Amino acid sequence: MALYEHVFLARQDLAQAQVDALAENAKKIIDDNNGRVVKTENWGLRSLAYKIAKNRKAHYVMLEIDAPGDVVAELERQTQINEDVIRYMTVKVEGHEEGPSVMMRKSDRDRERRGDREGGRPDRGDRPERSERPRRDFDGE
Repeated sequence: MALYEHVFLARQDLAQAQVDALAENAKKIIDDNNGRVVKTENWGLRSLAYKIAKNRKAHYVMLEIDAPGDVVAELERQTQINEDVIRYMTVKVEGHEEGPSVMMRKSDRDRERRGDREGGRPDRGDRPERSERPRRDFDGE
């Protein structure tokens, strides 16, 4: 059997439970046709680069699949029919990544950066506060 990554974008106005139901539906289609879902990742609600069907954001979900080609064809057919899915893409891969995907690692890294910023500004060093700095006149004196 071949290895695939299937990513779909669901409408922004769906609740997280509805997005999870879409992922479960995709898993059911694959399992019913003798395929196997290796991993499922929910990348969350993210901004789109441009509007798609009046949506500025979308819920991203990725499935790593181990299945024959006809299973993927059926999955894409069912996905195309679904009105809640605004885009999808299936890519054949040589092997699946171990651990979290790049998108999940990126969100962890962003979360760590936000945590650093909340603790203050460590990059200020010995600089005096604005009120302690000498004032200059407009003519440079």
